[in-house]
Amino acid sequence: MLGAASSKVPRWFGPDRQPLQGGYAAGSDRNLWPAEGQQGVTWHVSTDQPLVALTFDDGPGPNYTPLVLDTLDKYDAPATFFMVGERLAEHHKLVEGRLGRHEVGNHTWSHADLSEQDFDGVTRQLKRTHDAIVTYTGRVPRLLRPPWGHLGGSTLLAANALGYDVVLWSYQMHEKRYAQNPQAQISDIVTKSRPGEIILAHDYGDQQRLVALGHLGPMIEGLRARGMKLVTVSELLAAGRVRPPKGP
Repeated sequence: MLGAASSKVPRWFGPDRQPLQGGYAAGSDRNLWPAEGQQGVTWHVSTDQPLVALTFDDGPGPNYTPLVLDTLDKYDAPATFFMVGERLAEHHKLVEGRLGRHEVGNHTWSHADLSEQDFDGVTRQLKRTHDAIVTYTGRVPRLLRPPWGHLGGSTLLAANALGYDVVLWSYQMHEKRYAQNPQAQISDIVTKSRPGEIILAHDYGDQQRLVALGHLGPMIEGLRARGMKLVTVSELLAAGRVRPPKGP
């Protein structure tokens, strides 16, 4: 039985269940050890360069994906889209020929909670989406973002087996908070983003998304006015891995 000190469940789980199936133990008998003994999760990249990455989850969808792509085209700004496989299969024509400067990541096939999945379940979600991304975009995704940021050890093992880096986020659009004040949402992103920031937004969902998506242009302008450069997540990761040579 769990002791009192270890029985507290994270608030996103109900009191009647714990994320046991998606825990490390559920996949550890697979002997799928992370390469070189390491399998990390990235929220933020440590870099001295003034780089930030815009990311968009849950699409593509007809309501907002074209709006986002139009705005990014207008400002010649790159982004990383974490796509849901079944939505890509249904709406792939929305992104056809429009992803030139952008990056595509895996966000599961059905927006599943991977913390509830065992190794085989996670693998099925990721492989089906991987194949859809290759088929419809011609890209080979190397980044995984689990929906809601929920993951267990089986997710890390499956990601490692499939060659994925797991990427979460360090800051996000707060559409509910700024529902009646879009200018405050702009200011929040522009003034609080730091070098190495991974910013979360969504190009799928209800009309609340427009608080952020309808004002991407001013956000991009404001970030650039501060000297920030927009890059894809992979570019940001690469910038964090490069270290300047040490002096004598």
